[in-house]
Amino acid sequence: MKKWFISNKAADFQHITEKFKVSEIIARVMVNRGVKEDNDIEEYLNGTINDMHDPLLMKDMDKARDIIIEKANEKKRIRIVGDYDVDGIVSTFVLYDALKNIGACVDYCVPDRIKDGYGINKDIIKRAYDDGIDTILTCDNGIAALEQAEYAWELGMTMVITDHHDVPFEENDGVKRQILPKAKAVVNPHRDDCAYPYKNLCGASVSYKLVEAIYKKLGFKKEDVTKYIEYIAIATVCDVMELKKENRIIVKHGLYALINTSNKGLRALYVVNNLTSLNVFHLGFVIGPCLNATGRLSSATRAIELLSCDDEKKAISIATELKELNDSRKDMTKENFEKALQMIEESDMIYDKIIVVYLKDCHESLAGIIAGRIREKYYKPAIVLTEGEGIVKGSCRSIEQYNIFEELTRCKDLLTKFGGHPMAAGLSLPMENVELLRRRLNDNTTLTEEDLIPKVSIDIALPFGYVNEDVINELEKLEPCGKDNEKPIFAERNVTVSKAKVFGKNRNVLKCSLTNEYGRTMEGIYFGDIEEFETYITDKFGSEELNKLYNGFNNVIKLSIIYYPVINEFNGRRTVQIQIKEYR
Repeated sequence: MKKWFISNKAADFQHITEKFKVSEIIARVMVNRGVKEDNDIEEYLNGTINDMHDPLLMKDMDKARDIIIEKANEKKRIRIVGDYDVDGIVSTFVLYDALKNIGACVDYCVPDRIKDGYGINKDIIKRAYDDGIDTILTCDNGIAALEQAEYAWELGMTMVITDHHDVPFEENDGVKRQILPKAKAVVNPHRDDCAYPYKNLCGASVSYKLVEAIYKKLGFKKEDVTKYIEYIAIATVCDVMELKKENRIIVKHGLYALINTSNKGLRALYVVNNLTSLNVFHLGFVIGPCLNATGRLSSATRAIELLSCDDEKKAISIATELKELNDSRKDMTKENFEKALQMIEESDMIYDKIIVVYLKDCHESLAGIIAGRIREKYYKPAIVLTEGEGIVKGSCRSIEQYNIFEELTRCKDLLTKFGGHPMAAGLSLPMENVELLRRRLNDNTTLTEEDLIPKVSIDIALPFGYVNEDVINELEKLEPCGKDNEKPIFAERNVTVSKAKVFGKNRNVLKCSLTNEYGRTMEGIYFGDIEEFETYITDKFGSEELNKLYNGFNNVIKLSIIYYPVINEFNGRRTVQIQIKEYR
């Protein structure tokens, strides 16, 4: 069972409400998100693109800028090497489009997930060399390409690396030393010697910063750079970056731009997915997955073609293809997730603190999604491995208490290749090392049973009586919400539940009447596992009380709930509705 607690971070709430003209509810939510100093609050509420940091604060950014400008002027051939996820797709598209605009001789290569695996490899470098490429520019990869960078250097090629993944390191006597690839410029905010104030950018944002540096030196207008913000917003959300500081500014202003985008490929995705509005959810769970599906089941270059498309009919055709690919991906994911659960539940893996599952026949592109779902179900770090070409490949998804990148680093003698972040990583290893990896990770973990209990932080214990349209409208000031800036959640105890009905063809929507201790009644709605809800009510109160609930009779059912208030519009009528997130 999840552990609920009320976040009670202290601050001068009167000062915040008076200075920034917000309610105490908004003030408390911001403080709970770590936003309590005046400068931070101002940026949070009113930050603009002009508040973003100078790209030249990044180590080697000046070198990367000057190299690209020089190569463009000399008409030397530049090849962008990206990645096959949304972040890599967007990074590649933005750099390709921007460098074409300055007259560079540029093309791009996106590694094939199956044949090449993640990131640049020697074959990609050799092909570039044979094609007469002078300069390789990486995006969203390259920071761990130590051997590959050395190889390019030996061939006499120029290599510029832009990345945002954690920098590889050596650890001796508890002291970590970062190891950088041998390249002409290595731009990554996670470098220890990088003075850039904000570290948690996605790969596309680092690419955007390079474009900004190049365009500024060449005298381009600011809007020539900021037109790319809409694409960077998609990458930021889809790479699950925290929505704080610069990332918040990027997504907030990117969403405004996306609503009115002139990009024919994006507009085609809106059409085929029947999108009439746009928010963070749509970026992360509709637009992003369609772009991602190409890199999973086809070629990511198809998604770049869509973003580059200037013909409406062709854009609709490609967008339809991407949606169909994504629908196929969903079916395959469901099937393999169920297989994984069966393997875990029917073996001693269920007792492991780090779950390592080998799904031999699973498409390797689905490993990360399935690992994420396993993590959500058990609240444990999860690694899903599949059969690759002569090797085992996989993806990891972790929890806040466990830095998966560092733990893999300590097992690197078992691995062929790995890279990533504290919360997500990719790896490959010989089949004979799969069980060794599972055992070592579990034998050496410092995770406690307490670490494996998911925690739910409640912003405010807020009785329904305080909820109205004005409050709900003011909550819009907190948008865009997402990772580390989640929608606020409120709670109330001893809520009477009555007059419940189940809707939806899959019986996944429960609508009911909620009455609090003070007699305030509101409509409640719950999107979740209705069967699990019914079992819970039956176990706690009995089947007769469940029947009373569904038949509209008085019952003894009382729950504590975590909720978020919304406005429900139906047939021209607006009502305040309580969206139930958790119950007990």
